Amino acid sequence: MSRWRLLALGVIASAAVAAIVGVRLAPERTWAALLLGSLYLLFACLAGTLFISIHHLANAEWWLVLRRVPEAMMAGLPIAAIALALTLFLGRDVLYPWAGAFMFARMVLMLTLWVALASAIRRASLREDQQQLVRYSAIFAVIFAVTFSIASVDWIMSLEPRWASSIFAVYVFAGLLASGIALVTLIVILLRASGPLRDVVSDNHLHDLGKLLFAFSSFWAYIWLSQYLLIWYGNLPEEIPYYLRRTGHGWLFWFLLNPAINWALPFLVLLPRAAKRNARVLGGVCVLMLAGHYLDLYLLLAPDILPAPAIGPLELLVPIGYISLFAVITQRALSRETA
Repeated sequence: MSRWRLLALGVIASAAVAAIVGVRLAPERTWAALLLGSLYLLFACLAGTLFISIHHLANAEWWLVLRRVPEAMMAGLPIAAIALALTLFLGRDVLYPWAGAFMFARMVLMLTLWVALASAIRRASLREDQQQLVRYSAIFAVIFAVTFSIASVDWIMSLEPRWASSIFAVYVFAGLLASGIALVTLIVILLRASGPLRDVVSDNHLHDLGKLLFAFSSFWAYIWLSQYLLIWYGNLPEEIPYYLRRTGHGWLFWFLLNPAINWALPFLVLLPRAAKRNARVLGGVCVLMLAGHYLDLYLLLAPDILPAPAIGPLELLVPIGYISLFAVITQRALSRETA
């Protein structure tokens, strides 16, 4: 076993211990961190499925040399689903005190459908069965559109049950898609530098991925601004407390940082053509956007659970543990698929 994998497993074990201790000593902070980490892991795995499905439905060919990357990202979906299900159920008294059995039944159904369809898509992709790929991708796209909207409301928006937004699911989806493209791009860059994709991925591939990053970070910003402006100038008493909470009590800095690192900086850096073809620049933007997506999820969840931002060993260990888990599973899947 390589040293980095031993290190990753050590981080995962440390995060698990911190979570067990934290549930007893600081339950609100711990369950907020666990919900955030498990959603981040789940979204990363779902992004791989979505990336493959969209490209097969569009009959795209430019990305075929990269397809093993999103396939490997999908490998962790069953574990991510179990992690989220346990978090939602065991942390229900803190996170969802209003929830009944029907919500958890919906959760099990949606996660089961995603895992089953993702597994079917991955098997068909590994076999290179184009007919089955298109069929399963179409089924996944339709089911995902409906169930992801429901999941966004159940798992995130319902943390503030008195608030609602008609474009909330689109907003969460925009973050998943932008960060998913960033993750695919980052893994491709790393594999290109380390050898497996060195003679396969060209600057033109990086340019295409950079254009996707540029476009969908702007799409995220458009939805972010649309939701905020509609609520701001509507000034309705049942809507504005959501943003009042996120712009006060220590949250304002993080609220302003969110669009800066998810859109403004990537937009400015990726505007020149040369930046999209430069692996180092593009990789740096990917890391920034992945950190930005974590911050975005934090601002969606934490203000409804915690009175003020809390950053300590627990908030650092838990996300690093989930990231390490994703890295171990994805690296193992890549090793098998590229062998």
